[in-house]
Amino acid sequence: MKSIRSLLLLCSLVLLSNFSLDEPAKPLMGFSESNTRSQLTLEADFDKLLQAQNLDNWMKYMSARPHHVGSVYSKKVVDFIAKKFKDWGYEVKIEKFDVLFPTPKVRLLEMTQPTSYKASLSEPPVEGDASSRQIEEALPAYNCFSIDGDVTAELVYVNYGVPADYEELEKRGIDVKGKIVIARYMGSWRGIKPKVAAEKGAVGCIIFSDPKDDGYFQGDVYPEGPFKNEYGVQRGAVMDLPLLPGDPLTPGYGATDEAKRLNIDEAPSLTKIPVLPISYHDALPLLKAIQGAVAPETWRGALPLTYHIGPGPAKVHLKIEFNWEMKPAYDVIATLKGSTFPDEWVIRGNHHDAWVHGAADPISGLVTLMEEARAVGELAKKGIYPKRTLVYCAWDAEEPGLMGSTEWVETHADEIREKAVAYINTDGTDSGFLGAGGSHSLEKFFDEITQVVQDPEKEVSVFKRRNALELIHDKPAWEYYNLDALGSGSDYSPFFQHLGIASLNFGFGGESSGGEYHTMYDSYEMYKRFKDPEFQYGVALVKVAGRTTLRLANADILPFEFQHFNKIINRYADEVTKLADDLRKSTSTKNKLIKDGIYDLAANPKETNLIPELQEEVPYFNFAPMENALTALGKQASAFENASKKGAINTNNLPELNGLLKDIEHTLTREQGLPGRPWFKHYIYAPGFYTGYGVKTLPGIREAIEQHNFTEVNNQIEIVGEIILGYSAKIEKAVELMR
Repeated sequence: MKSIRSLLLLCSLVLLSNFSLDEPAKPLMGFSESNTRSQLTLEADFDKLLQAQNLDNWMKYMSARPHHVGSVYSKKVVDFIAKKFKDWGYEVKIEKFDVLFPTPKVRLLEMTQPTSYKASLSEPPVEGDASSRQIEEALPAYNCFSIDGDVTAELVYVNYGVPADYEELEKRGIDVKGKIVIARYMGSWRGIKPKVAAEKGAVGCIIFSDPKDDGYFQGDVYPEGPFKNEYGVQRGAVMDLPLLPGDPLTPGYGATDEAKRLNIDEAPSLTKIPVLPISYHDALPLLKAIQGAVAPETWRGALPLTYHIGPGPAKVHLKIEFNWEMKPAYDVIATLKGSTFPDEWVIRGNHHDAWVHGAADPISGLVTLMEEARAVGELAKKGIYPKRTLVYCAWDAEEPGLMGSTEWVETHADEIREKAVAYINTDGTDSGFLGAGGSHSLEKFFDEITQVVQDPEKEVSVFKRRNALELIHDKPAWEYYNLDALGSGSDYSPFFQHLGIASLNFGFGGESSGGEYHTMYDSYEMYKRFKDPEFQYGVALVKVAGRTTLRLANADILPFEFQHFNKIINRYADEVTKLADDLRKSTSTKNKLIKDGIYDLAANPKETNLIPELQEEVPYFNFAPMENALTALGKQASAFENASKKGAINTNNLPELNGLLKDIEHTLTREQGLPGRPWFKHYIYAPGFYTGYGVKTLPGIREAIEQHNFTEVNNQIEIVGEIILGYSAKIEKAVELMR
């Protein structure tokens, strides 16, 4: 199988010579011809300084012991990072925020009917991994920001526990009110599962990793292979992240010493019901005991049983209590002052806290940031300083809810908004294909970088390697690197979606999958065996990130561009228009079937009591304000491209032009924020209210349609139209300054 895949990949790489772009044209985007030569020389010197052994050594030290928020070893990691940056010539500051971080005091799950079973809730040591024996120092498996609870009820299996799964249950006449639901990981961010369950009336939620998604169905399990063994449990936060991230007791403002804090029972982002994650070892007897209807085919996992939905006769007792304590979160902020534009910042970040050892998540990404910073520091010691100030950040408390970055952003919001050019994020990384998301006004700029950094195994550009993946999956080859839209789940969120700072997030992956995520087994030993043993992809990431940082820092004109953004936002507009049309058609068809008395006979033959009520008909919406604004955007994006191509830029206007470009992403935000969640201010990209990490583009419009809030749709269309017109006006002003 692997040899066939390799052959397909090789063929794809050969074919790509006919599909991909040529080498980037000179000069580099944002640089004059002479400064292009200087920049390319700088990047060559940067590459020569990189040492994979540094990544290896630093990971071994920082992941040697569990280092969750507030732990003893976490502070040692913080001090280690800070000392390195000082040695490399940076001005270093450690900023402390006191945040709510509950840890488990009582965890009990037992089946009381029809048989007895007490869940082990443990991750035993495995042979060959000494780290897995450090059980006493590690946090046990739990879901952070679950409320305390003591409930006993029948079990209902709800597949992934997303809204569509509850629609399927309703079709079958199955109600979870007063029940405990058991859902499998995947399908959405974990926090969505208890959120939806509570809305449907459930009193508790259990989450397990099914081996079909994350276990022996995928390959050999740890320690023989990288996939999740029967005892592995995915820890993780379940706060209402799409509502707002950060410290739950200081919503929207920094968790500083003088901050006023909410009472815990006032915190808006905690769950409404108790939640507990378990292994598939502990899930097996529970699922075996559930009877009732057989689950639909797409709901069936890989455990050796017939998957039933319930409810019951399995009944379980779930009891959870937490230590609701404040813990210090330490951010390391390292600054290298720019030689020419010291008040313009390029911010680079990765978190350092982990659920346990965190070798893959986050240390694999953090060591690449550190090696990048070390090389930049070495160049500075030789007198080669970046033109703009570089701010390297190692965040704490990302895992519980993006706390370290969010509290820093909320505390310093005015200064960041004034000075930040862009934020560049990495998190975990391993080997394979470059994945990236971010502001589409930076897509052309980022594409140029992917064309020149080489894949360490295939010796072609990381763009061509990534593009080969498209061909393998029978998709059209990319003309340029396609950035994904950013949702949530890492530290770019407060910069991007709260302040409107242009952002990028990237890393390698896809060829070293495994089940270590947020388990006891995310260790240095695991990473060295199965992820990126020689750290060659780590070094490749340093080259990608280093070029991204240094080109943004040194560009004569900040390398924003608007044709790519214009193209992608028009696609989003087409999607929401089609979403409304499709919903209108499906609602009309469903109502006709209900009226004719034949609704969903396949699922409910002759069960007339299960026929739903008629749905509200979907009106026709006025998309004209958005469409007119997009026409204006297209005109100005073309004008900006034409002005850029002429090359005769009015250098007297460069400071004003760069200031405008620096701030232009902020134009896509609105101070009032999105409906029902004002912390999220970006009107083009946001995490979905019912997807969590997953992005919703044009979220105000899209979610109003999806949630059948039809009176809000036209209002959101008008707001988006106004925002796009404001953005177009900024581009028009930039064009005037370029003449």
